[in-house]
Amino acid sequence: MSAAQQSVLVIDDEPQIRRLLHTALEAEGYRVVEAANGQRGIIEAGSHKPDLAIVDLGLPDLDGAEVIRRIREWSAMPLIVLSARTQEAQKIAALDAGADDYVTKPFGVGELLARIRVALRHAARREHGGTSLTLGAIEIDLAKRLVHAPGGEIHLTPIEFRLLTCLAQHEGMVVTHRHLLREVWGPTHVEQPQYLRVYMKQLRQKLEPDPVRPRFLLTETGVGYRLVLGEGEA
Repeated sequence: MSAAQQSVLVIDDEPQIRRLLHTALEAEGYRVVEAANGQRGIIEAGSHKPDLAIVDLGLPDLDGAEVIRRIREWSAMPLIVLSARTQEAQKIAALDAGADDYVTKPFGVGELLARIRVALRHAARREHGGTSLTLGAIEIDLAKRLVHAPGGEIHLTPIEFRLLTCLAQHEGMVVTHRHLLREVWGPTHVEQPQYLRVYMKQLRQKLEPDPVRPRFLLTETGVGYRLVLGEGEA
């Protein structure tokens, strides 16, 4: 589906932000729907069924995280938070509510557009059920649990595969520590982030060209991790 066929819902109470986003998104070929508060945003999401929504957290009637939770009850569309709130706890709350990504105000339009492209590509891949990854020269088949490198096959443990698969399911998006711990180790381990640090270090040593300066398995400080398959896309 081309950008000309895709629509973006902007839920933000600042008219100047909506104008800026409307202009930038239309210039990229997207159809734009606007809402100035949370309740209207939920209604527009249900009536227009956009391909992606951008949600401010500081809305006048509802907290943006609540808007995200309500949309998530019925829709899997990508949701990107655009907010002036910078505290890690608020980012985590929005992501745990169901947001796919988080961009902080003030923001660069180019960065936001890149995040939108990644989110829409991810949604398209999820819809078509892709199970393979390419990390530089390394080819990964998640379904068969095989990792091929120029020097031969790389062995990943079952936990390393589960962690990589969880990140791949949200490729390009931020995945919180709690989400990864719950999905990989179970709900009794959500307060034990030391597991993540150990296994992410192991994955980087096996999959990154330079584990000290990772290109693919990126840290979102205090929040979680992000798998980036293409340089400059996140």
